[in-house]
Amino acid sequence: MLSLKFHDDGLIPVIVQDKKTRDVLMMAYANEEAVHFTRTTGFAHYYSRSRKKLWKKGEESGHFQRVTRILVDCDDDCLIYEVEQTGAACHTGYRSCFFRTIDDITIGEKIFDPEKVYGKNRH
Repeated sequence: MLSLKFHDDGLIPVIVQDKKTRDVLMMAYANEEAVHFTRTTGFAHYYSRSRKKLWKKGEESGHFQRVTRILVDCDDDCLIYEVEQTGAACHTGYRSCFFRTIDDITIGEKIFDPEKVYGKNRH
């Protein structure tokens, strides 16, 4: 296995791509433990910088990511998780976190209402 280069904060960026459509679904961060759990369980795990804890994608929403392959960039400091996405990837309810243009035009598909899943206090 390659020796990954985690940043000074112990994190490595992870780009998440749909295995079938090749759409970029989201970008998150993982620490060594998250990468380990992703590899051993087959489901995407990340490190939440705001909550300062490990999390499994879908643990609250039911919108899991089954990881089919992990790619490493040429510098060993960024990952791509190729996934089979259940439901939506974005906590705002959209299929992808990249659901709007820089001119704030919505181009993505909304899959669920985040207030019904997470409550009103979640951003």
